[in-house]
Amino acid sequence: MNGASRDALAAARERLDALTDNTSVDAGSLADELAAVTALLDREVSLRRVLTDPAQAGEAKAELAQRLIGTQVGGPATDLVSGMVRSRWSRSRDLVDALEELADTADLTAAQRRGKLDNVEDELFRFGRIVASNTELRAALTDRAATAPAKRELLRSLLGGRADATTERLVTRLVAAPRGRSLEAGLESLSKLAAERRDRMVAVVTSAVPLSDQQKQRLGGALAKLYGRQMHLNLDVDPEVLGGIRVQVGDEVINGSIADRIEDAGRRLAG
Repeated sequence: MNGASRDALAAARERLDALTDNTSVDAGSLADELAAVTALLDREVSLRRVLTDPAQAGEAKAELAQRLIGTQVGGPATDLVSGMVRSRWSRSRDLVDALEELADTADLTAAQRRGKLDNVEDELFRFGRIVASNTELRAALTDRAATAPAKRELLRSLLGGRADATTERLVTRLVAAPRGRSLEAGLESLSKLAAERRDRMVAVVTSAVPLSDQQKQRLGGALAKLYGRQMHLNLDVDPEVLGGIRVQVGDEVINGSIADRIEDAGRRLAG
């Protein structure tokens, strides 16, 4: 997001944090209600445009939002949405994207309260790896001809009782309503949001064999010093990595594997 939308999202994040800091607010229920408003505004383009029309007074837009959703969702969700429509948005679709992010963040906050955020982070990562390695499963989950209920049932059979409830909810919402995103991009966004709940960065670490606890601690400490932030390690094993490790943090790749060194040597010889 750019310009006004970026500022509006930042303000909405602060309001969400203030709400969920109050232990009397059920973060999981708030997530469901924000997801419902997201779905409504994603469908109703004309309503979305009215609520983000810069020519309309912010208070008038807030009152309209309260009339439309006040009887459908609880007070915290209504107050949050009302505050969001008072803000200026560069594009009407940015409001929906922001609501979707806040719904996911509220769910992650609920997991954090239960002490399960680490589990959810790891499960999102592992699910992404499973999907990447199973073309039939990916095709089923991204099939545009398949109905949302059918996809939910498939995910229930895959994740129900095997993954944390928050993981299942997040993945189900993503698959049932991707809103133009690829499955991979959606899972990556969820992983980043989970990391941000602890003000951490995510490092995808690929090694030929599983790392020992001591190796993981040393690597995590080294990366934390390098980036100046606590680092969550998503660990993947790939036998084709002949030795060493490969670390990716965002768009930056730190190559330390023998296979990559051989490729680099080959390129230098060929050049």
